[in-house]
Amino acid sequence: MSNIKIRQKMLAHNIKSYELAAAVGIFPSTLSVWLRTELNDERRERVEKALDQLINNK
Repeated sequence: MSNIKIRQKMLAHNIKSYELAAAVGIFPSTLSVWLRTELNDERRERVEKALDQLINNK
């Protein structure tokens, strides 16, 4: 999943960046930096897993 799709999924499910960052276990500013360029495989997996968990818990 590309960074744009991650952002779109966050918007569609009303997930705030600080919520996603907390679920990943990083600071919100770190998430912002990560999403400026394409994520490497390890980071993408962490972010997608946390995002899916947040969506399923809402």
